[in-house]
Amino acid sequence: MSVDTPRRIVLLRHAKADWPEVSDHDRPLAERGRADAPVAGRRLAASGLAFDLALCSSAVRTRETWKLVVQELAQRPRTVYEDRMYEASLGELIALVNETPDDVADLVLVGHNPGMHALADALAGEAEGDVLSRMNRSGFPTSAYAVLTFDGSWKSVEHGAARLVEFWSPHA
Repeated sequence: MSVDTPRRIVLLRHAKADWPEVSDHDRPLAERGRADAPVAGRRLAASGLAFDLALCSSAVRTRETWKLVVQELAQRPRTVYEDRMYEASLGELIALVNETPDDVADLVLVGHNPGMHALADALAGEAEGDVLSRMNRSGFPTSAYAVLTFDGSWKSVEHGAARLVEFWSPHA
């Protein structure tokens, strides 16, 4: 695959989590999250995206979200549970994207806010229609996702390098 291949990155925020007496990292999904995650998965499946790689935070709520989402996809991508995504800064998230092998055309990151929103906003040098303003107005709620496209190597991903082509939220 050429480094000039069009690429897509999907930023998926975990579904609604519960607040039991456990550490933040160990918080499970709430009932609403268990209902919303498969809806996001069906929406992604209907879009025709076929991910080559999924990077998922190691937190319980992100792993549970991804397990429910991936069941709706036609093909399960290689999945890496990444400790560095939990509480990652914008710079750390960009660094993770930059590490993606160039044989990956479509990447999904399953993570947390404010990181998913910050990354989508930072990468979006352009946007289709009102998608950027809708994303920013919404605050990137749980189970929401953004789809960005760009040409070039993953190593070239930086601020403003992508086009925001879709933003979806289950309760918009």
